[in-house]
Amino acid sequence: MFQEKREDFPTLCGENPPVYLDNACMTLRPKPVIDAIRSYYEESPGCAGRSVHRYATTVSRKVVNCRSKMSKMFNANSPDEIIFTKNATHSLNQVAKGLSWNKGDVVLTTDREHNSNLVPWLQLEQEQGIDHRVVRSNTDNTFDIEAFEEACANAGDKLRMVSLSHVGNLDGVATPVKQAAKIAKDHGAMVCIDGAQSTPHMKVDVQDLGVDFMAFSIHKMMGPSGMGGLWGKMELLENMRSIQSGGSTVETSNYDSMVWSKPPARFEGGLGNYAGILGTNAAIDYISDIDLDMVHEHEVSLNRVMTSIIKDVNGIEIIGPEDPSLRGGICSLLFETIDAHDIAILLDEAADVMVRSGMHCVHSWFNDKGIDQGSLRASAYLYNTEAEVRLFAETLVEAVEALG
Repeated sequence: MFQEKREDFPTLCGENPPVYLDNACMTLRPKPVIDAIRSYYEESPGCAGRSVHRYATTVSRKVVNCRSKMSKMFNANSPDEIIFTKNATHSLNQVAKGLSWNKGDVVLTTDREHNSNLVPWLQLEQEQGIDHRVVRSNTDNTFDIEAFEEACANAGDKLRMVSLSHVGNLDGVATPVKQAAKIAKDHGAMVCIDGAQSTPHMKVDVQDLGVDFMAFSIHKMMGPSGMGGLWGKMELLENMRSIQSGGSTVETSNYDSMVWSKPPARFEGGLGNYAGILGTNAAIDYISDIDLDMVHEHEVSLNRVMTSIIKDVNGIEIIGPEDPSLRGGICSLLFETIDAHDIAILLDEAADVMVRSGMHCVHSWFNDKGIDQGSLRASAYLYNTEAEVRLFAETLVEAVEALG
């Protein structure tokens, strides 16, 4: 479906390119993104928002342009609601540690959260006495809306925040965020979503979802590493503390006081990753020219191929729903007797297939179930082909049958 796009990715060019199926961790970068990063260093290596010479002015304009594009992509009310961060982890920490909490305030997450949306809340529980509660999923890892509504009701007027992954990096299962957000709002809570796995694969409209904050990672959207973002409602951002104060975060300072800058500058302390922002600008242009509904359909079709080859093999269990359409482009596997890392190394060395092995920063889910070895995760994106996922699945099955 996107065969012609492969030529845009240098790592996929040549006679025998590797099969890259680790896209839930990090996507590959197209040539326009690489060129944009190079052009920053070669043509205008200035510092935005400070100096007034031509290098700095050029970068300042491109930063403003990039922020505006991202605002339109997610349907924010203003470009000033878009904050550049290092990654989704930084963004979620900014929300958790930038807001004010009272002892006993309830924060709800699910049992499938990435550490980025679990550890900050656990830290606040240890340090400030908030009450972090976990909502259990259904047995197939789909969201249990009844359990969620009950948890909201049980929290009563102590419920302050609901923080959910939009799409799980463990299994590709989506959360019905719009429905969950309405329930949370009916109980007076703020809603934050981890959009790291949704924003590269589907249209995300923060107004339609009815949420207050969204964290996302640019490196999963064909953009540079070390780049992420945070969207938040302006009325909440205006009352939030910066967790990285310093240069650009204040309008002025005295020896005994300072005046905070307005968002987004308040949260972008220090010299920015300008090469990363210019690369982000190119990535947003690239992804905006693609029909994300078609991307999702393509990923599901590839997952159907993987699933059909793997699902009936003894010694392998697919995490999440049996139906591939409920897992997007992610196929995560548990093995009865084989170490997932061994299989990942074998796939790389024997078939040039790159996948992820381990606990995928969702240790809590594995530890809760007593699974020590983690899982093997293949995650497809728009540039992957049916031939590639067949090679992955068939090589995997052959290896499991030989080693089992």
